[in-house]
Amino acid sequence: MQLIDIGANLTHESFDRDRDAVIGRARAAGVVRQIITGATVEHSEQALALALQYPGELFATAGVHPHHASDYTPECDARLRQLCQHPAVVSAGECGLDYFRDFSPRHDQQRAFEMQLQLAVDLHKPLFLHQRDAHQDFMAVMAGFTNQLGPAVVHCFTGSKEELFDYLDQDWYIGITGWICDERRGAHLRELVKAITAERLMVETDAPYLLPRTLKPMPKDRRNEPAFLPHIVQEIARERGEDWQATAAASTRVANVFFGLQP
Repeated sequence: MQLIDIGANLTHESFDRDRDAVIGRARAAGVVRQIITGATVEHSEQALALALQYPGELFATAGVHPHHASDYTPECDARLRQLCQHPAVVSAGECGLDYFRDFSPRHDQQRAFEMQLQLAVDLHKPLFLHQRDAHQDFMAVMAGFTNQLGPAVVHCFTGSKEELFDYLDQDWYIGITGWICDERRGAHLRELVKAITAERLMVETDAPYLLPRTLKPMPKDRRNEPAFLPHIVQEIARERGEDWQATAAASTRVANVFFGLQP
């Protein structure tokens, strides 16, 4: 069994004390590759540095999360374009819209999103997308780039049936996290995950966030980490009526193709 965690925030400060051990535990658990999320320019640079430290095992994305969209300057765009040209940077993003907390004004979010979509078009990069409570505007911005974009994954999907089918109708990929293990907020995903074809499904932890609530025993610090990805895959497979190793193998094949990785 080999897994690829397509979304791990290993540059987060909670990993500063034991990052190498976290990577080792993931490897021992069968998580053979991780895509390290870049959510600011600084963290995108750190993600690339980690990828260079673990060549062939860690890879990076480069982008600016909508929470930080107000910081998206021409200089920021130029730096992301430089980062995205490195072979270890396998996707543009995390980018998109997030109206749940509106940490950046919505017009700033839309502007930064559009600029990163243009970056992906110009550099022929797949997209690592974020959407929360902004579905209609998200779809409208994406529609402005119809027939221009390459592959796109809506990471950490937590939305509605209508949202899911809008994404699948566009042939976008779906990233499922431990949210599916949350009986309070994620119960609806247990039914929706059945509708995602194996050719569009990828798996992720979004570590250190979204610790699976069904994990036993729970880590004392309540920190999620990539080593817990097999538990998430087992939950997904059970709801899909599949052998979990078959689900794991399929998601790994999809991730290798999507990010352009050698099997």
